[in-house]
Amino acid sequence: MTSTAPALVPASDEAQQEVVDLCAELIRFDTSNPTSDERACADWVVARLADVGIASELVESAPGRANVIARIPGTDPARGALLVHGHLDVVPADAAEWQVPPFSGEIRDGYLWGRGAIDMKDTVAVMLATARHFARTGTRPAREIVLAFLADEEAGGRFGAHWLVEHRPELFTGVTEAIGEGGGFSYALDDTRRLYPIENAQRGMAWMELTATGRAGHGSSPNTENAVTDLAESLTRIGRHTFPVRLIAPVRAVLEEAARLQGVDVDLDTENAEDLEAELAKLGHVADFLQVVLRNSANPTMFSAGYQTNVIPGRATARVDGRFLPGHEQELIDTVDALLLPSVSREWVNHDIAMETSFDGPLVDAMCAAVRAEDPDGHPVPYCNPGGTDAKAFTKLDIRCFGFKGLKLPHDLDYSRLFHGVDERVPLEGLRFGVRVMTRLWQDC
Repeated sequence: MTSTAPALVPASDEAQQEVVDLCAELIRFDTSNPTSDERACADWVVARLADVGIASELVESAPGRANVIARIPGTDPARGALLVHGHLDVVPADAAEWQVPPFSGEIRDGYLWGRGAIDMKDTVAVMLATARHFARTGTRPAREIVLAFLADEEAGGRFGAHWLVEHRPELFTGVTEAIGEGGGFSYALDDTRRLYPIENAQRGMAWMELTATGRAGHGSSPNTENAVTDLAESLTRIGRHTFPVRLIAPVRAVLEEAARLQGVDVDLDTENAEDLEAELAKLGHVADFLQVVLRNSANPTMFSAGYQTNVIPGRATARVDGRFLPGHEQELIDTVDALLLPSVSREWVNHDIAMETSFDGPLVDAMCAAVRAEDPDGHPVPYCNPGGTDAKAFTKLDIRCFGFKGLKLPHDLDYSRLFHGVDERVPLEGLRFGVRVMTRLWQDC
């Protein structure tokens, strides 16, 4: 007897329309972090799941800081569960700068506008629309799906993912892999073809405070132990330092695939830094897109010293935003320390891991297949996220994490500019594409 896989249940027209309505409703909740909270929005999520018979648990980590967890049984209970997570909070928006009210959820010119439209209430809406579609049609995913609608991601997840991992780890019992934000969007390679970067790595965070100590004195007198001067010189050294290119596996894979598709010969193994930069330049805008994940970085961002013009202070402080590639944290630390003058000390303000997992296995195959099925001109590739997401919390539970949302974008849309930007918006067809991709993925993961 020959067994056959269950026939795919495609995303219904209802689900593809509903995702737009759900996203608009989500945007209308002002969940700005830190001025608002997520409770009203979380209650609404609970109600939308309950509408179709999906039970969930609302977990508050602090008054108003609400998270929602739900489980959808799969067809194979022996397999590890897949965590699908998204955050409900957004960064603030200044309405005076926007063309539309940022919490209006207005539809205009084929886009849904509002704060959170791409970060990440679009994905939350896709999660909800897909879950509701499965419940209405009686469709079961290939493995158990754990849905997590999270608080506080924009401020580091102290009341969201990190709190849940520390205080309620049993909510994620049985989970072996996860998908969240950070990848699965399209990037135009040319007029017809698109890359779909699927995140399997993230840079680490090394925010530091630098403190210079010197000799206080009168502003009119020479002073060779001026804390402000020493700190300024140290910051200039850091800010003007160019870290060497380090081609980690996900970045190399993107470059190689882009070169193959463009018919360009590149030598990524040259050890000469100038030659490598010249080779990368052959890939044009793709190399530009990846510039932020080609190397470590350290950028001065804040400076504080003194209290009066004619007084040389004995102390000055500054903040530096350091980011490091997986496997290259020590290089960042050693380089910054070497650039500091002897009078300047360093301490951590916020320090978080880099992460990387291999780009293989059934889940990766399923994500790639779902993209190709809905976009035959799409080419999934691994990707290193230059920032960080809630995934870093879930790695503490030995969960293998990816970033994947399934979002097809117009070629002329500057997607990266919209993150935390003015006039944030998502294409309506992109939302519908996301539901179609997610529906496929859940049945094949």
